[in-house]
Amino acid sequence: MSTGVTISSISDYAILGCGSVGYAVAEELVQQGKDVLIIDRDESRVESLRDQDLDARTADISEPEVADLVSERGVVLILASDVESNKEAVKHIRDQNDGQFIVARASDPVSGDELEELGADVVINPSSVIAESALRALESGELEYNASKLADLLEETSSRLAIITQDSPDPDSIASAAALQAIADHLGIDSDIVYLGDMGHQENRAFVNLLGIELLQWDELEDRSVYDTVALVDHATSAEMDLSVDAVIDHHELEADYEPEFVDIRPNMSSTSTIITKYIQEFDMNVSEEVATALLYGIRAETLDFKRDTTPADLTAAAYLYPFANHDTLEQVESPSMSPETLDVLAEAITNRDVQGSHLVSNAGFVRDREALTQAASHLLDLEGVTTTAVFGIADETIFLAGRSKDIRINIGKVLDDAYGEMGETAGHSTQASAEIPLGIFTGIEISDDNRNTLLELTEEAVTRTLFDTMGVDGTEGSNGS
Repeated sequence: MSTGVTISSISDYAILGCGSVGYAVAEELVQQGKDVLIIDRDESRVESLRDQDLDARTADISEPEVADLVSERGVVLILASDVESNKEAVKHIRDQNDGQFIVARASDPVSGDELEELGADVVINPSSVIAESALRALESGELEYNASKLADLLEETSSRLAIITQDSPDPDSIASAAALQAIADHLGIDSDIVYLGDMGHQENRAFVNLLGIELLQWDELEDRSVYDTVALVDHATSAEMDLSVDAVIDHHELEADYEPEFVDIRPNMSSTSTIITKYIQEFDMNVSEEVATALLYGIRAETLDFKRDTTPADLTAAAYLYPFANHDTLEQVESPSMSPETLDVLAEAITNRDVQGSHLVSNAGFVRDREALTQAASHLLDLEGVTTTAVFGIADETIFLAGRSKDIRINIGKVLDDAYGEMGETAGHSTQASAEIPLGIFTGIEISDDNRNTLLELTEEAVTRTLFDTMGVDGTEGSNGS
């Protein structure tokens, strides 16, 4: 509703109904030097307000004449606990003057809708405001407590802290680890960032190289006994190590069989980078350009540039990090050059694509860099008319599959879980997911040099049929788009 009122130019206020809420607002406005007129039907309350040198008058706010009393006021706050009286006040004021800015108190969502329909510009529900304030206070208190507990744990480290990322670390996991390493350094603790699998994705390698983040491969460590404290970041779902885990920080539920001393699991957050950013703020640290850039990219990557499952916490964390980040570096990370291996996989995937409607499934054959499958799936999503892609390949006697979707009707994570969850491992979200299926389980044939082509044909037929069936698509008449 357009009121014609410019709030910044208003200095005259009226408060109708001056109970505890109205009085608190009046007191704050008067302290700010505002001209405030108070109207309440309780004569004793009005007398008490006048004794405090407040401009107060006795009147029933539900009566039509109140509109005349406040006609010269730019902002009218209708804050009585009697919602029916508030409705009458809104109606009478709006009937007389369409230019005043009206704030009205509701008691529930229904009365809030009714007040808006009558012409209130802003509706407030005290119970909701109190609940939100309480939750913010609770979150702040929990963060303060957790930061203190984390500091106590890290400061007990006598030799060195191992910060363990995902097996094949993605930007969120790498950024979270780099930030926890910065926190450890802030507390005077030596640490290393360690990963258990491999780092094949070009974008992740560029991310690490450009920001100068040092990661150590677990199997290449000469002496693991130097680590007397172990923390997992963005890695609650899987880890196989010969060390006990002391801390876990993640935005996924804890699935592995750990009993760490410190746990901060927040499924309501979209990224672990968001959680760690809160700790950096709580520790009142000077965040470095490298860590700020890493965390900002971690949040952006996990939320698909704030287009997927984004929460207010992600936005406030990103806003905090933004001034400290190097945006030229971010641009370089987001546009890495394509390796020959990835180009080969993409070419194979394009050649072997099977398109049914807007769904594309492709076999990239035997691959050396399984991370190239995810890039191929992303690139193929740019093809005209394609909204869902799945690219699979064989490596290490395992079928690796990467899925992507921009179709809001499809949850690609659920599709892959329904298709392959009972025979392999799946993970992902509504827009991106992955699956790993042991080749022997899927085909019943052991891999050898003599049967590679046979395996490839069997795999292509079985994977493609299963996936199209799960998506509800008839995949019997494939097309490569040529």
